[in-house]
Formats: sequence, C-alpha cells, structure tokens
Amino acid sequence: MVNDLAYGTRDKRGNWRPNAPIALPPVSAGALKKLPGFVLGYLFGWNTLYMAIALAYWHWALPETQFVASLEWGWTLRILALNIAGAALFFGAFELRLYMQRAQERRFKYNGTFPAEKPSDVFWFRSQAWDNALRSLFLTVPIGTAIMVVVMWLMASGAVPTSDNPIWVIALVLFAPILHEGYFFFVHRAIHWEPIYKRVHSVHHNSINPSPWSSLSMHPVESTLYYGALVLQLALFSNPFVVLWLFVLATFGAIVGHLGFDRLELGQQRSVTSHAYAHYLHHKYFEVNYCDDGVLPWDQWFGTWHDGTKEADERMKARFRAKREAKARRTGGSAK
Repeated sequence: MVNDLAYGTRDKRGNWRPNAPIALPPVSAGALKKLPGFVLGYLFGWNTLYMAIALAYWHWALPETQFVASLEWGWTLRILALNIAGAALFFGAFELRLYMQRAQERRFKYNGTFPAEKPSDVFWFRSQAWDNALRSLFLTVPIGTAIMVVVMWLMASGAVPTSDNPIWVIALVLFAPILHEGYFFFVHRAIHWEPIYKRVHSVHHNSINPSPWSSLSMHPVESTLYYGALVLQLALFSNPFVVLWLFVLATFGAIVGHLGFDRLELGQQRSVTSHAYAHYLHHKYFEVNYCDDGVLPWDQWFGTWHDGTKEADERMKARFRAKREAKARRTGGSAK
C-alpha cells in the first residue's frame, strides 16, 4: 500500500496534512518555467474527465436543436433524469469507494474521522451522507438543470444571438473554467456575508468534514446562484455546447474540493493528487480559500489565501484578530 507518511504528517487526533504547501498557479508567482506543466495540468487533469462527460452528453443525451427550440416537458424531464442519474453514479462511486468501502482506510484523509462516525442533528436523519445526497440530487441538480434548459432553449429558439464560429467556441470552452472560478469566487464571498451565511450558505458548511456527497449539498438559493455562470453565456454570443460544458464543470467539478483525501490510490504503489486540500481548508476555517487553487490566484489577490502551512495559520489568525478588533471598535465591545 502507499505510505501516506511519505507525503505528510498525522497528528494525535489522526488528522493528516501534506508536507508541501499548496502551489499557486504560475501567474501568481511569476514562475514561467512552471507554465508548461501548469498548462498540461489544466488541459489534461480533471478537465479531461469533465470534457469526456460533456462530449458524451452532447452526442448521446441531448436532443437535436429543433427539439430544444421548443420548451416541452418530454426532453426537459429526460435531461433532468439523466443529470440526476449521472450525478448519483459519479458522486456515489467516490463515496462508495472512499467512505463506505473505505478502500484507502484513513490514508491521506485530512480529517481523521469519517462523517458516519459522528451523527448530528444538523443533518436530515442525523446522517451527513443521506442529507448531502438528497440535497445534491433532488434540490441542486434539478435547479441547475432548469437553468441549463432555459438558457439552451433561449439559444436554440433564436431569442438570443449565438455563434457557431469554431475559433470563438473553442476560446469560450478554454475560458470556461476561468469564468466559472471567477464567478464562483465573488458569489462565494458574497454568501459569506453574515445575514446570508446564516440563512443560506450555512447549509453547505454544516459538512465541516466533507465527503463527495457534500459537493452539491446547498440551500436552494445558493444552488440558483451557483449555476448563474450559465446565464452569463446569454451575453457572450455563446453556443449551447459551452452552456453544457459549464454545467458539467459546475456539477461534476464540485467534487474536487470535497473528496476529503489528498491523494487517490491507484493500486498498491501508485497514487495521484486530488487537489482537494485548498477547499478542505475552507470548510475547516470558513474564511479562507474561497476559490481553492484554481487557474488564477483569486484568494491571494484578495488576501484570503491559505496554502496549508503553519505560517499561513499564523497569517490567518492575525487577520481574524484584526477583524475582531475592528468589530469591537465599532460596537464598543471586547475583541476576545
């Protein structure tokens, strides 16, 4: 089996953390020599899997354009059923292997416990897995599907201008992950505003120790905002395939930050990085890494980056202290 202690350390509570800090993209550090590797990772990492899913949908699942131009229950319910089934299979496969079969046991697992070991009243049926799965499949996926269907219908019906220019479509496809993460960063920051957080985003953050089912476990308001990047395509002379591509990125791409494991084992001696640590830290500390370690260093630019090191812990604590002190000055209370 793979020795996770060759990659990180485990504390007395069984929590694991990687030795190496989370790397920012080359654009942030000026490390142009790393750019080729970064580009290869961008094109052939998780995005390869998402593109395969999008192409499969496009060729075998979506109806012809003439049918999409008419908003009817037949094809829309078919797409909804396929999306729910696809999400169930995709997230369920990771949940089954990592959290039910526990194929890796606790190797590379950030949090030393499994969610099933700590039932909580904040979840439906006191089960994080059931709560998160039901919210993901029967709230978030239907809302995202509805947005995708409406945007595609507006395009196919001619209500908004579209483009079939291959150069423009390819540019939009390549730019889509950047658009998604930039949109997500600002929406995510907004829903951490205390009044919205308490009523909306706290539903997602109930999963302090996230698992794959946590990926799309959201309040319906957050689900609607989350898929809002699809609506932006109406102003970009876009194409229905780009809309589908963004839907796939938003839906299936959400799993990366919620795996809970730093590396995924492939057999007895091999493992691959999951890129899950940045978002795990967000679930742990709440006010860091709103956009994970994406294409652009949004969190570094806005002062909320945490690379997993003890130095980053100290910077975060200093920022939290300054925030408490500022609040105390405004209210006349204590900063403790």
